[in-house]
Amino acid sequence: MTKAVGFFLLFLVVGSQGGLLHAQPRFEERVLAEGLKGGYQVVAVDVNGDKQTDLIALATGMNELLWFENPGWEKRVLLAHLDRPINLAASDVDGDGIPEIVLAAGWSNVAARSTGTVWLLKNQGDPRKPWKATEIDRLPTSHRIRAANIDGPAFVNAPLIAADAVAPDYRGAAPLVYYKPPDWKRRVISEANQGVVHGLEVFDWDGDGEDDVLTASFEGIHWFKRSPQESWVRQRIAGGDPAPWPKSGASDVAVGRAGGERFLAAIEPWHGHQVVIYRLAGGTWQRNVIDDSHADLHALRVADLDGDGNDEVVAAVRGGARRVLLYRVSNGRWERHILDDGGMAAADCAIADFDRDGRPDIACIGAATANLKLYRNLGERRPRRP
Repeated sequence: MTKAVGFFLLFLVVGSQGGLLHAQPRFEERVLAEGLKGGYQVVAVDVNGDKQTDLIALATGMNELLWFENPGWEKRVLLAHLDRPINLAASDVDGDGIPEIVLAAGWSNVAARSTGTVWLLKNQGDPRKPWKATEIDRLPTSHRIRAANIDGPAFVNAPLIAADAVAPDYRGAAPLVYYKPPDWKRRVISEANQGVVHGLEVFDWDGDGEDDVLTASFEGIHWFKRSPQESWVRQRIAGGDPAPWPKSGASDVAVGRAGGERFLAAIEPWHGHQVVIYRLAGGTWQRNVIDDSHADLHALRVADLDGDGNDEVVAAVRGGARRVLLYRVSNGRWERHILDDGGMAAADCAIADFDRDGRPDIACIGAATANLKLYRNLGERRPRRP
């Protein structure tokens, strides 16, 4: 089922300047799947090497890992007999055109109940048939996995909490680690983060050609940089929500550009109600709450969806109103739009050009709604990719 959806403008956050707003894009909504119990993560990646971007759908309440093949979006089983999957990342490590996948499973946010099993998944010649899974680690509450370039291909793992942390304060040092071929052994980045570490972003922060690691936690947003001596340096970027622990800090973080300058988008605090933009001014990242009207915000992505050179922010209300929201900036003004109102309790979204028309599209997976949707961008066309 498909339907055309436009943006419904809710309000405008006035910035430093006025001016005309760029034309708004339109999206066509298509339901790709339903019945995905506990939908939690959607990953955009070319699974079968045909140069088209597919979708991997992870649902915590299912024992199968599914993928949907572009362009017909046929459902296929990537791996069966899973125990409480929670997160994955995909990257072509060996250069054969088919990605390797690192998957975290055995999930519980109670460390004593979490095996935190980390699996390496490889295809066995036909990506449409079930893949082979090899256990490479066990680290309780393994929760966020991201692919990275750390002196070559790598995968970063950010457990949610320390092994001895308990609710409601979750105090304790949460590990941050990564894995590299060919041995896939655990390598420690840091054990300096305290409390809940919910957000993980991999990004070349200093432009040296190697990825750095950003985390969002009860302590705020931090940057981890690998030194020439192979040790890691941790630096705080921002403190996040200034409320007392455990209502402090940040839940998710993403890096974007607007007006030719870098910005940070964040959800604050943990599973919080605030969408926040940080801009660098006078050597300090200044905090600007652009929306504080929702509870249980979860998904967070940035991309230039309308071709104006400025990144938009996509955030989702997983509980309550069940909305997918989009924030646009023009001449210093942020405005909020509704992309999906009530039909998607998104735990995660992914942005990619799925139909290869030069316009980024959006895919989201729902938790309470247990569905997978594609929002095809119908805006102004851009040059087609080669």
